[in-house]
Amino acid sequence: MRYADAAPKVRVVYPEALNARQVEVLNRAVGKLVLIGECVGVTADDMILLLQSGLTVRELLDYLTARRRPVV
Repeated sequence: MRYADAAPKVRVVYPEALNARQVEVLNRAVGKLVLIGECVGVTADDMILLLQSGLTVRELLDYLTARRRPVV
């Protein structure tokens, strides 16, 4: 799944509370997460499942960056 497919799957609790600028920033952030995931072999679908299972965005970022580091 590419960014264009992943961005619409982002569920915002109160989407009507976001203005156009905030939606734009959210879409860019999702795009960056998808790109990072692709670089380390984690698909957007995998990340969605991780988030739905209770991982926070911070924990997801930690997980993705940990996969980037070489194992010593």
